[in-house]
Amino acid sequence: MKEPVIEMRNITKRFGNVTANENVNLSLYPGEIHALLGENGAGKSTLMNVLTGIYKPNSGEIYYQGKKVSMKSPKQAVDMGIGMVHQHFRLIPPLSVAENVFLYMPDCSTVLRQKEMEDAINACSREFHLDVDASAKVWQLSVGEQQRVEIVKLLYRGAEILILDEPSAVLTAQEAVEMFKVLRRMADSGKSVIIISHKMNEVMQNADRITVLKNGRVEDTMEAKDATVERLTKAVVGDREFVPQIRESHHCSEAAVLTVENLSVKNDKGLTAVNNVSFSIHAGEIFGIAGVAGNGQKELTEAIAGLRRAENGKITVKGEDLTKLSIRKHIDNGVSFIPEDRLSMGLVPGLDLSENMILKHFGWEKFSRKGILKKKAIDETTKDYIQKYDIKTAGIHSPVGLMSGGNQQKLLIAREINGNPSLLVASYPVRGLDIGATEAIHKILLEESEKGTAVLLVSEELDELFQMADRIGVMCDGNMMAVLDRENADYDTIGRLMSGEKL
Repeated sequence: MKEPVIEMRNITKRFGNVTANENVNLSLYPGEIHALLGENGAGKSTLMNVLTGIYKPNSGEIYYQGKKVSMKSPKQAVDMGIGMVHQHFRLIPPLSVAENVFLYMPDCSTVLRQKEMEDAINACSREFHLDVDASAKVWQLSVGEQQRVEIVKLLYRGAEILILDEPSAVLTAQEAVEMFKVLRRMADSGKSVIIISHKMNEVMQNADRITVLKNGRVEDTMEAKDATVERLTKAVVGDREFVPQIRESHHCSEAAVLTVENLSVKNDKGLTAVNNVSFSIHAGEIFGIAGVAGNGQKELTEAIAGLRRAENGKITVKGEDLTKLSIRKHIDNGVSFIPEDRLSMGLVPGLDLSENMILKHFGWEKFSRKGILKKKAIDETTKDYIQKYDIKTAGIHSPVGLMSGGNQQKLLIAREINGNPSLLVASYPVRGLDIGATEAIHKILLEESEKGTAVLLVSEELDELFQMADRIGVMCDGNMMAVLDRENADYDTIGRLMSGEKL
């Protein structure tokens, strides 16, 4: 039997009165992929932040290659060969891939020639079939490509233990398959891999062993070959039953809340990402958009929310032409936006819950008077939303960055529906969330539509769209291929439209 390369014994980590990890034991062996499974807020990321020196545990011990160690900083963990790819990447967009990788090196102050750097990075990426262009600027890369850059950063630094936080959460299905092939090659070469996930099928298919965390404690540890959906479900959620939120037949108003006419929008590279798109959404309707990420959905939703300039066409909300108006005018006209990246675009991680809750509405009379914030009113409103949407937090003045992804998303949605919007643009609202958080957010969206809000729901998950949407528009290469009533649509037809095939 191999000796574990890492042992975490009786790790306990608290944040104030909240216990994130309690007496957690975890072992990791050379050449294995070990999955940490659990709901959002179960303590998975916190445990790995302890291992990588970001957090100091309140109690417990860590053993590395049989020797007790004290992780005093992330640098110490990296120097020992332990690296982590966080769910939100830590790259500098204006710099090239090679420059980002070399900034991560201990001798980054050494003057190196650009070609030498790029050749070295390309050689490293080829070894593990990562397909990274070292000369490309990070801002020009897709999310999947950026993730591979993060992995190259660790490998080039000499990491033997790689930790990936929700690695498939921001990837397409095809990208996720390729990513797990890369991880398997790394494990086969002798490296050890930990993946943090909440997806049961994903870990059963790709991991060697699985540890389930629940409420900060180890609920079960098993060989992946012994895992079943039933066993994992019981370990993750206990005896709770989740009833999927399914859109019943729903009568929508004939009044169009959003009308998009012949809209064209460019992406960050100056290329046309949305090409002459037209559609409308009615009051109380959930309009779904299907398509593989990167086919114009991001640019479309940002243009509708007022964050991106339209090159041509017209955007009308409740009869008001908003095409060339400011973001504030969009907000004032009842447009709310849940962006695909909740931390970089939706929330400010360093601010607390109450501050994030009023980011868009600090000028309301309810929250301020003559420029002076009404702290009591803000705190009371925040507490109301925490209770209404079951947001788990250490307190209303705790930084949002310390919350789990599911609770961050519920806070973001609570803020966006505060004020009764006419149009709610929701871009991948349940991406990376567990089953409980997913069902909670679907319930919120359905309730909003029942109140008469027009909802634009962007998703790559066809199950979600068939479950939630009244009509489904399909995008490919920036074009709206077709708009179908849910009753007249099927998976095969939408799949063919997503690949560019015309009806």
